[in-house]
Amino acid sequence: MKAMGRFLPTPTLSLVLLVVWLLMVRSIAPGQLLLGTLLAVGIPLLTKDFWEPLPRVKHPLKLAWFVLVVMWDIVKANVHVSLLILLPRREPHPGFVEYPLEVKDRLAITLLANTITMTPGTVSTNIRLDGSSLLIHVLDLDDEQALIREIRDRYERPLKEIFEC
Repeated sequence: MKAMGRFLPTPTLSLVLLVVWLLMVRSIAPGQLLLGTLLAVGIPLLTKDFWEPLPRVKHPLKLAWFVLVVMWDIVKANVHVSLLILLPRREPHPGFVEYPLEVKDRLAITLLANTITMTPGTVSTNIRLDGSSLLIHVLDLDDEQALIREIRDRYERPLKEIFEC
């Protein structure tokens, strides 16, 4: 098994590269399969020194639940933003919020920032260099403290539990 890890440091990436190659060339001819396999093995081998080790997911069921919560929040936020645009009963109150981070792990911070950005109506705009806070632009900001509590409870704490960081 160690020999396979030496030649395929990231098997998932290798599989994705092979599939993407075959989709791009729109052919499964033997030559394309061979070239795609060489690229799928070679690219990860050449770039493995640049990759940081990924933390292990300690609680996969919590990760699955987190994904469902995020997907539900994306749907809710889409409806909210659509209603703001289609039925302008009041003017939205855009604003910036500086969100103090509890997590210090770079992957968890990145996942949190991306989760916030994927939710319509919010965009992560900046992470402090020391990793202490995240600057978030909000399309319709009613209560800054309520938003901070919601992000902490729905996204940041589950990420801390999933990766135990």
